Amino acid sequence: MKHSKKEIAELFSNGKFENIMDYLSDGIVWNVIGENIFEGKNAVKKNCEQTAEYFKTVETYFKINDILISENKVIVIGTAEFKRGGKRIDFISACDVYEFNEKNEIQKISSYCIPEKNT
Repeated sequence: MKHSKKEIAELFSNGKFENIMDYLSDGIVWNVIGENIFEGKNAVKKNCEQTAEYFKTVETYFKINDILISENKVIVIGTAEFKRGGKRIDFISACDVYEFNEKNEIQKISSYCIPEKNT
């Protein structure tokens, strides 16, 4: 099944990585601002696999607040809440900026993840 740029970005931002692996360019760069940079399809796939394993250990609640689309970019703005045993363990406000090449593959992701401060 062929996905639109919007669908690809939405699936990735919601942690449904297995559905979009064919849409990663070989030279993809994923910059999780201030944390990590993953360069190349294998590095991005490995990080997606590790993240998916973490998601299996918690309850995840993703909410998309807005999606902005231009010719080769999709911006997904939303939140992610993680719970374990019914207790919130993390809450993230996020903005993912996806840049696509002419083959409809993601060539760059810039992820801005801001954790809620515990008071």
